[in-house]
Amino acid sequence: MSSKRPLSGITIVEFAGIGPAPFAAMILAGLGADVIRIDKPRSLDSKDVTDLFTSDAMNRDRRSIALDLKSEAGLKVAKKLIARADGLIEGFRPGVMERLGLGPEEAHQLNGGLTYVRMTGWGQNGPLAETAGHDLNYIGITGLLDAIGTSEAPVIPLNLVGDFGGGGTIAAIGMLAGILSARISGEGSVVDAAIVDGVSLMGTMFEGLLSRGLWSLERSKNLLDGGAPFYSIYNCADEKAVAVAALEPKFFTEMATRLGLNELPAFSNQYGRETWPEMRRVLSATFSKQNRAYFEKLFEGSDACVTPVNNLAEAKLSRHLFERNMFQELQGVSHPRPAPRFGGAVEDVSPSPTPGENRDEILLECGFSAPDISRLERAGAFG
Repeated sequence: MSSKRPLSGITIVEFAGIGPAPFAAMILAGLGADVIRIDKPRSLDSKDVTDLFTSDAMNRDRRSIALDLKSEAGLKVAKKLIARADGLIEGFRPGVMERLGLGPEEAHQLNGGLTYVRMTGWGQNGPLAETAGHDLNYIGITGLLDAIGTSEAPVIPLNLVGDFGGGGTIAAIGMLAGILSARISGEGSVVDAAIVDGVSLMGTMFEGLLSRGLWSLERSKNLLDGGAPFYSIYNCADEKAVAVAALEPKFFTEMATRLGLNELPAFSNQYGRETWPEMRRVLSATFSKQNRAYFEKLFEGSDACVTPVNNLAEAKLSRHLFERNMFQELQGVSHPRPAPRFGGAVEDVSPSPTPGENRDEILLECGFSAPDISRLERAGAFG
């Protein structure tokens, strides 16, 4: 098998942003694509609250060039990059790229086979398309947020469901599908990667269950939302938690047997909802009597589907995650390695470049000479 990463030879231009677009670019870069990030020149970079959401960890595995896109010289360089790329990804509000003169129509005049990915929250059309929003708004409007949480209130699932699941991951899939289509047809495409679309797609199973009367709109009343005592979270004596996910009867039986509870009446009918309150009471009492380490040992190597609820620091100490070499320490940051793995290979990550760090090598690859670079500099291309 080739040692090359699967996307080696693919070039993607990324317009620097926050959240889901950088995450999509990170996925693609981790799989071997040459992602060239167009950053703002430091002289034009105004610091504000959005810096809190600009993660150096997610900007890894790229090369960077800093351009003033409001200058004619900077725009010239951007167009040169687009002309030789397989894909482009941007995460601005609708209309921003058009105002820069870099919208899909202009880009496809430069490069007819380009896959142009537009990463937004609301999408390119609709009443909310021009308005601001964040992950919580997108998952709220789609109905998924209301389904996550306790009976008292929804719970914020970080920004995993919207930004990174329905947003960045779906955008990366769109990029790959577009590039594959271009390889077959020779024609580029515009990918409308909207978080609301992706989140709704992720909820397909629950829409199906709801339509068949197998899902309640009340939280904590269903198999997968904490309503079932055998698919829930329990605190141990040391206030650390375990996740119990013994959904199928054989796994439920093993869980109950290892805890010594299999002979109790409450455990005689797993799916009998009338037994669930007593089953939950017994499980809560049982787990509260010992520290979590006791239960980790008790269920080690079993099919009971009981595992620790690790915090982010504890996850690095997990034997399974450690043996899979899932994390790489780099400049004080613990990086999850690229996924999925091809041929079982574990790929290293490279640190995030500073804005403009790779300017000269990128420009030389594009055909600019050293004197050209000097002229671009004098013309304000780089801020």
